[in-house]
Amino acid sequence: MIVGVMGTALISPLYALYKELWQLKPSDISLLYVIYMGGALAGLLFLGRLPDRTSFLRVMQAGLLLILLGTVMCLLANNLWWLGSGRFLVGIASTLLTTSATKGLALLAPAGSAQRVAMLTGFLMALGFGLGPLTGGIIGQWLPQPLVSAYLPTLVLGLCGWLALRTLALPATAQAAMAPLQAHDFLPQLTLPTPENRSAFWLTTCLPFMAFAVFGLYAAMSPLFLDKLVPWHGPVVSGSAIALILFVSAIVQVLVGRLPTYRTGTAGLLMLALSNALLMVNLWAGSALLFVAGVLAAAIGHAMCMLAGMSLVPRLSELRTRSGLFSTYLLVGYIGSMLPMLGIGAIADHWGMRAAVTSFCIMVIAICALGAPLFWRHRRIRQASQAGTTQAA
Repeated sequence: MIVGVMGTALISPLYALYKELWQLKPSDISLLYVIYMGGALAGLLFLGRLPDRTSFLRVMQAGLLLILLGTVMCLLANNLWWLGSGRFLVGIASTLLTTSATKGLALLAPAGSAQRVAMLTGFLMALGFGLGPLTGGIIGQWLPQPLVSAYLPTLVLGLCGWLALRTLALPATAQAAMAPLQAHDFLPQLTLPTPENRSAFWLTTCLPFMAFAVFGLYAAMSPLFLDKLVPWHGPVVSGSAIALILFVSAIVQVLVGRLPTYRTGTAGLLMLALSNALLMVNLWAGSALLFVAGVLAAAIGHAMCMLAGMSLVPRLSELRTRSGLFSTYLLVGYIGSMLPMLGIGAIADHWGMRAAVTSFCIMVIAICALGAPLFWRHRRIRQASQAGTTQAA
């Protein structure tokens, strides 16, 4: 899983190199990121139930093969659309790997360790996603031919991982009985909330929408505007910033896991608003200190929003509709990572990156400032938070 998700995020610090090499516009860079997220969304909607219908090991093997194929396409790419096609395959593979690895860890874990498995899964995903941009940034900064050499670790480790999975023998306890695959298993399973939970659910979806959007700004566009924020330049700077967000986010989720959910979600929205206020000011100040503070605030806000959202969805759903409601919840998050990036790219093409980033920051601050008090005061969200706190105690 670590190898697979590392390969999905490795390209982020290299976007500026592609922009310079192919004379791309900011909207082209944002489109590349949206294509990748579109692949991940397609995997979620159409292939998300595969680990429940067939061996998780086979799905992991398929995901690694798809990672290898997509990475080779990116390595050999000589134009935007060839690179985008490779990124789309990598996006699908990232969904296959995360869903199958989550299923596998749950099956292999001892009985009664569900909470530890969930924490371990989140940590491993954050580790893999964080190592990707960090590795890509280091290679892009200092190694020759970075648009070739940056992909080699994924190819070597991915092939080793696939060969290791081929020889792995699962214990009988991890070989769950599977129903045969049917056509409807490949259809999207989206569910709407019940009337009494409707307003609480849609307010909760603001959390992944904003968290995905803010992280998407750093993952997709930061290589294009970091020169306005800090005196340091190059892929390693943007790669380190992306990795820092993911690593800090994983740690914060562990530290605040026992807080009431309505407090966690409210604090997360406020931290995202703060991070974007600092970013907007720093577009003119150019302070390294403000940059670090903004990245840390974004990481904390991302962690709290993701934790609160994932905790609330099960409490706002019935068992029979939970899976579909999770898919709807994640769909909103993916939209949050796609639509704002397209908007930033379009604005940057016409009025420059400073205007684009400023517009994005104003949008985030406005939505978070409006959403935070609504989330804090919502009666149904408070009830669900208290129910979860009681169960944890």
